[in-house]
Amino acid sequence: MNNIIKAIEAEYMKKEPPQFEVGDTVKVWVKVVEGNRERLQAFEGAVIAKRSGGVRETFTVRRVSFGVGIERIFPLHSPRIDRVDIVRRGRVRRAKLYYLRDLSGKAAKIKEKIVITAKDKKAEKPAKPVAKSKTEPKSE
Repeated sequence: MNNIIKAIEAEYMKKEPPQFEVGDTVKVWVKVVEGNRERLQAFEGAVIAKRSGGVRETFTVRRVSFGVGIERIFPLHSPRIDRVDIVRRGRVRRAKLYYLRDLSGKAAKIKEKIVITAKDKKAEKPAKPVAKSKTEPKSE
């Protein structure tokens, strides 16, 4: 019975789900239907929770708009979600960031995680020492 459920759920799952973690600031592009037209609407905020797994996996995004905190829960594998762009990576030590609901201003900021990849390491070559030119005046 369990294999039947997994087989049915597998066809509704996204092939390559977006890779982000709790604490990351993301921009979620949602398909909004207005009459007979469909458009994309962005919702940008911090991921404060991820839960469940498989086709039921959801994530909660929080942002502050005009001084009011707004949270939306998105199903990760929903066909209504066009894409999820990662704006910045956050460095957190918890799986759920519900404590951000009680904070405001700078206290509610999440520190940025600096990720250094192998490509970045190749770009950071040590600087060559600069030779002194003969035209510089001598100090007395």
